[in-house]
Amino acid sequence: MKSPLSSEHAAPTPARSFDFEDDARLVKECLRGEQAAWSELLWKYKNLIFSIPIKRGFSHDDAADIFQSVCLDLVNELSNLREPRALAAWLIRITHNKCSHSMKDKRRFGEPEENRPEPALPAEAIPENLLRELEKEQALRTGLRALNPRCQRLVQMLFFETPPRPYQEIAKSLTLATGSLGFIRARCLEKLREKLEEIGFA
Repeated sequence: MKSPLSSEHAAPTPARSFDFEDDARLVKECLRGEQAAWSELLWKYKNLIFSIPIKRGFSHDDAADIFQSVCLDLVNELSNLREPRALAAWLIRITHNKCSHSMKDKRRFGEPEENRPEPALPAEAIPENLLRELEKEQALRTGLRALNPRCQRLVQMLFFETPPRPYQEIAKSLTLATGSLGFIRARCLEKLREKLEEIGFA
């Protein structure tokens, strides 16, 4: 079986690693058959994988199909991955290719133009801005995972919910005094900044 990192299918090397030590550990444990490691690896990268077809304009159902196909490739090809630091970039490349193949299938089977995602790009031509955006988003997910559960919930509620919640509602949800929320927010964001700095995305 050809390595997914052979010259023909080489993934672009990310400018920075995504928590290299953690990926190296997960890959090693997955290859030893540790089911918990597989679950953790898929949980860590599921949003990265799913976000790519969504950004390309696929429906949620099509994105779910692409996600399943990428996960199957991950299981079958992980043993060929020579460098764990390339895992995130490899997943980006695989998912991008799946999107392109799916788009070609839609054209072949005559799906109406208005129902198609954006035109497929050559497999080797992942736009630089898309690659960097995906890297930054994954770095943020990695940073959030390093926070304690309360900080994770606080950051999610403050910055990732639309519309944003009032401070009083957030404080009540976290069983905190409203007056203490600003201090805890600053401390959580500092921990997040430190983690992003550690992995090269501060």
